[in-house]
Amino acid sequence: MTLKTILLVLCFFAINFLSFGQSAQIIGNLKMNGVPSKDIKISIVGGNQGAYTNDQGQFKIEGLSIGQTKIVYSQSGVYLDSSLINIEFENQKYIINKNIKFINQNIDEVVVTGTLKAVGKLDSPVPVEIYNSCFFQSNPSPSIFEAIQNVNGVRPQLNCNICNTGDIHINGLEGPYTMVLIDGMPIVSGLSTVYGLSGIPQSLVERIEIVKGPASTLYGSEAVGGIINIITKDPKKASIVSIDHFSTSWGELSTDIGLKYKLTPKVQGLMGINYFNYQLPFDKNNDGFTDLTLSNRISIFNKFSIERKSKKTFTIAGRYIYEDRWGGQMDWSPKFRGGDSIYGESIYTSRWETFGTYQLPTKENIFFQFSANGHHQNSYYGTTPFFANQTILFGQLLWNEEYKRSDWLVGLSNRYTSYDDNTSATGSSDTASLNVPSKIFLPGLFIQNDYNLNENNRVLLGIRADYSAIHGIILSPRINYKWMSQNKKNIVRFGLGNGYRVANIFTEDHAALTGARKVVFKNKLRPERSYNTNLNFVKQIHTKKNHYLTFDATGFYTYFVNKILPDYVTDPNVIFYDNLSGYAESAGISVNIDFQFTKKLSINAGGTVMSVVTVENGVRTIQPLTERASGTWRAQYLFEKIGLTFDYTGNVFGPMKLPLLGVLDNREPYSPIFSIQNIQFTKKFKNKLEIYTGIKNLLNYRPPANSIARPHDPFDKNVSYDAQGQIIPTADNPNALSFDPTYVYTSNQGIRVFLGFRFNF
Repeated sequence: MTLKTILLVLCFFAINFLSFGQSAQIIGNLKMNGVPSKDIKISIVGGNQGAYTNDQGQFKIEGLSIGQTKIVYSQSGVYLDSSLINIEFENQKYIINKNIKFINQNIDEVVVTGTLKAVGKLDSPVPVEIYNSCFFQSNPSPSIFEAIQNVNGVRPQLNCNICNTGDIHINGLEGPYTMVLIDGMPIVSGLSTVYGLSGIPQSLVERIEIVKGPASTLYGSEAVGGIINIITKDPKKASIVSIDHFSTSWGELSTDIGLKYKLTPKVQGLMGINYFNYQLPFDKNNDGFTDLTLSNRISIFNKFSIERKSKKTFTIAGRYIYEDRWGGQMDWSPKFRGGDSIYGESIYTSRWETFGTYQLPTKENIFFQFSANGHHQNSYYGTTPFFANQTILFGQLLWNEEYKRSDWLVGLSNRYTSYDDNTSATGSSDTASLNVPSKIFLPGLFIQNDYNLNENNRVLLGIRADYSAIHGIILSPRINYKWMSQNKKNIVRFGLGNGYRVANIFTEDHAALTGARKVVFKNKLRPERSYNTNLNFVKQIHTKKNHYLTFDATGFYTYFVNKILPDYVTDPNVIFYDNLSGYAESAGISVNIDFQFTKKLSINAGGTVMSVVTVENGVRTIQPLTERASGTWRAQYLFEKIGLTFDYTGNVFGPMKLPLLGVLDNREPYSPIFSIQNIQFTKKFKNKLEIYTGIKNLLNYRPPANSIARPHDPFDKNVSYDAQGQIIPTADNPNALSFDPTYVYTSNQGIRVFLGFRFNF
């Protein structure tokens, strides 16, 4: 059955299985500090209904069922207040007149990632961090990958000095351990782990939810280190038109356009276009290579919300992205692609995605979620070609039922992955020239029970069973416990669980392709397993002057077995991959502090201290490219009289162990302490126009100029070897180095000015 046929079948079910029952509605008037307030968001916890207040503070929500309902009020992602109402009969008009005192930060916004269903953040037994679109507008970036750099404990890690590919680390764990979701669907994975994090239009992002720690019980393979869930806006609630454009003094151009429209009276659409262009090569460190990868990228996103008489959910979305990027020697051009005269890394990426949710027309609360994506990559890393195709199909049925104090969630899922490339990853061991594409089905079943012991204590138990044709049945259990004080100002959460991951080296580790090294697998790789525990404490302090402080601290520990590690040290010409015969561990403490001084001043700051090591034969080794300590901050001040906002954002990272090429390598074994800081001024006008300007990398920090080893000989034409294949020191190469661009921990891009504007209608 083709994808087109599947979508037609879904539309058929949506049209022909509608419920015609009557429902209740809420009509409300909201004031903030005694004044009618516009754009207050009203959300129904556990449901899909919602609304925003108009200029008079009025709103209306339809489609409510009989029973007790919790309502959460927020504005620009900031929690304001909540109400508990009781709908007693059908067609009831429930009236709310409420005056909200602005005191709180992001305390009880609705979250979905931790439990796979909508709950208030206070009620969630799993700690979930929420970052709304306003947070990322404090330091505008052309991609989610760059925007996430100011989140505590989360670091975008560059893996190559030339093509600037990267992944996202959570609590020191490498990118392949981080699962990136779009609207809860596993869109960014496998081959797209490296190249699929760009091109998500930020103008369509409602918020980003982050769960740190294993989440394989709900999400399966890859959800080992944590979850980043990018939640897009509801077409029914989005702006009619939104535009966000900025450019930098380096010549970068980034444009986001959002457009809401009605396809039919029952179908609302939201289209987003993201375009990024950078075509001015710089070589400010004088190593002969581009400091920043040149890129021409376009992404088109469309989301439909289909209104049904039953008020049940039906959304479907799609995205297409194309990118042409290259980095290399300054005089490279496409005619040198794949040749050995001038070095360049050129990547053509085309990718399509579709995903959606359909709530079945039954009395039971059953959802069908689906996603599909195809990724094609045509690339050359110097003379090394890499051509790959990947298709992933995912389907999941969710049944949710509340019974007394228990909230049951049962899911049945299946994931199909087809992968083919021109490397030994899809080659036959019997016949080296035979290509054998990988085709994997991964069915799974999970059960979760969220049980309210009483008003202050809550326990969540869950277990998942996945079946792999290679590894058999893989179990992933978890337990979470939450205690909350009577005044809701003290919360303790405890979690214990495990995760698993089946790795694909060529799709996830760019070092396996770049430079001149060969890749050798010592043994057949086994799936990685992790066991995690964490303890989270949240303290809320409200002063008499309406200042609000939230203190959020988490201690975490993760134990790995079968961890797959690259060995860069044994042979400078080879990267060896094998399962660790010992174990690995990640342990640390993370602290976030949010301070809200009414509406004018807010400060968010965080710090993480951790130790990430491997232990083999009793020897403890620090994991490369992992900082022992880091910090992030965001300070925002509103000059209310003139409508001007000042943002100061930044981060600081402690030393990281860097990959050297041998004992004679004269580059520093550890990175220095470094900090990237940014400032921004935003002027808001009454016609919804915003103009912003600022400086990125205010301190002009750049890594050492010798980060690329032997940039003058990228094809190793003048490197000498002994009979065992080891590099011999010579007059031209006294440090016995080969060409290597993997000695990288941050961007080569220095200080730059940016200017942009936003418009929302």
